[in-house]
This record gives sequence, C-alpha cells and structure tokens, in this order.
Amino acid sequence: MMLWSLAKVVLFVLAIAALAFGASFLSESGSAMRIMVAGWEFTIGPLQAVVLGLLLFAVVWVTLKVLGFLAATFRFLNGDETAISRYFDRNRERKGYKALSEGMMALASGEARLALSRAQTAERLLGKPELTTLLVAQAAEASGDHARATEAYKTLLQDDATRFVGVRGLLQQKLAEGDRETALKLAEKAFELRPRHGETQDTLLRLQSDAGDWSGARTTLGAKLKAGTLPKDVYRRRDAVLALQQARTVIDDDASIEAREAAIEANKLSPDLIPAAAMAARGYLAKGDKKNATRVLKKAWEAMPHPDLAAAFAGIEPDEQPRDRLARFKALTSLRTDSDETKMLHAELLVATEDFPAARRALGDVATRHPTQRALAVLAAIARGEGAEDAAVRAIVAQAITAPRGPQWCCDKCQTVRPTWHPVCENCGSFDSLSWREPPASAHTPPGLAELLPLLQSAKPSEAVAAVEEVEAETPDEILRRAN
Repeated sequence: MMLWSLAKVVLFVLAIAALAFGASFLSESGSAMRIMVAGWEFTIGPLQAVVLGLLLFAVVWVTLKVLGFLAATFRFLNGDETAISRYFDRNRERKGYKALSEGMMALASGEARLALSRAQTAERLLGKPELTTLLVAQAAEASGDHARATEAYKTLLQDDATRFVGVRGLLQQKLAEGDRETALKLAEKAFELRPRHGETQDTLLRLQSDAGDWSGARTTLGAKLKAGTLPKDVYRRRDAVLALQQARTVIDDDASIEAREAAIEANKLSPDLIPAAAMAARGYLAKGDKKNATRVLKKAWEAMPHPDLAAAFAGIEPDEQPRDRLARFKALTSLRTDSDETKMLHAELLVATEDFPAARRALGDVATRHPTQRALAVLAAIARGEGAEDAAVRAIVAQAITAPRGPQWCCDKCQTVRPTWHPVCENCGSFDSLSWREPPASAHTPPGLAELLPLLQSAKPSEAVAAVEEVEAETPDEILRRAN
C-alpha cells in the first residue's frame, strides 16, 4: 500500500511537470495562429489556441446537454417515457413501498386506522393491486370498515392471480356475519379454485355438515385424503361417520332398502362406530336377517361394549323371556369380560331372572371400584332382591343419586355432554369429536334412575326393579332421611 501511494504521488508530479513543459514549449515556440472573421483579424498564440479549443468544446457540450434537457422536458410533458418520468416513477415507487411497509407494520401492531391510511397511500402510488388491495382489505376489516373491505375483496376477484384470495376474504366475512348459506357457496368456489388448500377443505366440510350435505361432505373428505392432509385410517373413520349420517337422514319406518344399506355401508367402513353398528343391525332386522344383525353387534361389542349395542341386541328378539334372553346374551357377555359395561349388562340380565347371588358375582367390585349411578342402581336391585332392609337399599339409591353417571357422549373439544351421538358437536361445531367416555366432573348431568336399567325395562319387571322405581319417586332429601 505504501509503495502504491508513493507511485501515485510520483505519477502526479510527472504529469504536472509534463504539462508545464508543454505549456512552456508552446509559449516559446514563437508560432502564432492568425484568424480572420468579418474583417477582424485575431492573432493567437499556441497556448491561447489550446485554451480556446477547450473552452469551445465545453460550450458545445453544455449546449447539447441543454438542448437534450429541453427535448426531454417536452416529451415528458407530452406523456412519453423519459429520464425525467423515470426519475419521478422511481421516487413514487420508493414512497409507495415505504407506505406499504409502514402499513404492514401498523397492521401487525394493531393500529388499524393507520394501516388503512398507509395502505391507501401505497395503492395510489404503486398501482399494484396484487400487493396493496389485500392490505387495504385486511386493514379495513381490522378498523371496522366492512364495506371498504368487501369492495377490496371484490377488486381482487377481477384478477386470476388474486381471485382465490378475494373469494377467501369474502368467505371469512360471511362466516363472521353468520350468513352460512352464502358462505357455503363461496367455500365451494374457493374449493374449485384451490382443491388442495387445507383450510378451505376444512371450512367446506364443516359448512356441508351443518347444511346436511353429507354426500358433498364425503367428496370433500376424499379430496383431503388425495391431498395428503388426512391419514387413511382417520379418513375411513370420518367417511363412516358421514355415511352413517347420510343414512340417518333417510331412515325411518318406511325407509328404502338403499337407505338401510347406507347404514350397513357405514358399519363396514368403521365396525367400531357404535351408532353405525346399531343402525346396521336394525337395517338387517328390517330385512329379516337376524344372523347378520347378531354378527354386526358382536363385532362392535368386541371393539367397545356400549348400552346402545345391548339395546339393539335385545331388539333382535323383543318378546323373549328373561331366562331366554340371558342365554342369548351370552354371545355378548362372553366377550370383553373385563369391561364394566359387560359386567353390568350380565348383572342386569341375572336380576331380571331373579338370580340375585349370581348377579352380585357378575357385578363384582364395579359398584365399589367405580361407583356410577347405573352400577349402584343395579347393586340396589340386587340388595332388595336378596332381602336387605329398606334402609340399606335406600342408602345405596341415595348414593346413586349423587354418583357420576359414567361414560357418556362427550365432545373432545368443548367437553359438552350430549344424550345421543351426532357427527358435529352442536356446541362448538367440531366434526367427529364426540367420544364415549367419562366427562369432566363439571359436565355431569344426573338422570332419573329409571334410565339406569334400560334392559330391565324391556323384560318383565321383577320385585327388585319395582323397588328401584319406588325409590325413584322420592326426593333426595326423603331418601337420605329414610337412610339415616
């Protein structure tokens, strides 16, 4: 670096020396230049001639530049693209991007009105709706100017590149307003534009479920599977849910064979889906096919014992005697013997036959290990059947009144308890979120004791069942007073 600096100094000195030597040579040469102009005669020395030439070159250069500037100004005023217009364009673009950046920051900071003002400024300066209109819409929504937001979203519909964003924005507006009919149409349009968009798929599926369009919902669910946003096992389960609901909308006393087959199809898609299994069994029974009805219920019971399955199994032979029913129900009670539901079912059947010692053995420790209303009601019936004192029976029933109900249809999202299964939670709108399980303590809704022995209601009432019904007619205070 030091050598290069020294070299530059030496070169500068040599250049100055050369110029001085040239000027001295010209001034001492004695030559002169004589110029005649309009009768005037000018004698110029060599050095003066060089200086005059340089001045003349400078004047011509400046003149050309001025003429170029005047021409550019004229073209600018005429609307042509020039260096001047490009300068103003760059300046406008710089200000527009600055306003756009400030608008985005204001929106992220929660300053909606400032964001809208900056977005409108950017829109005016940039002239690029694909960049600014969406910000205008979002800022307008955040500031409460829904009319301006709607106008901006409609502007986005005019361009193929931004049409989906515009439809999605209008969809969110209609959902917020509660206009689900229009929202469904917009969701279908958005799905048509972007069939692999996950959020659009979920929104459309929810709206179709709310509208009862189960066939369309199954199509949307298939699109989610193809898009890879849904595991295959979850898809099969949810498709079974939709197929079941599709069947439930048409099944009644005069249902067609096709409607009943829909319920059977749902059961085939997901054999452990309890409502599907129960409906499929009834569909088979409507055709007189008891064998397949039994097979469906046994398979579902093996997957998850449930009172609805037992009730459907009882419906296969509705007029049979208690002992015949006990024998036939061995098809279920011999499965999942570790399940509390199986134990309570077996005990209820034995109570109906008035075999109370066997009923106590079948119930085991369920009433003490997991005391629910149903288990305690069965225990009360057994105690009365064995000849226990009224005070002891009433004490058990009093305990049953304050005991938890046990497993129920409970939403996994909002914990709402529903009396029957439904594909969509009526409280939070979640799809396929109801599961058969113990609800949170705050969600318990104690029923009447008559609901606790559903199978016994279908058989001839025994003395034990009559005792429970007698106790049910009394208030909790009366029961506790008698128990004490």
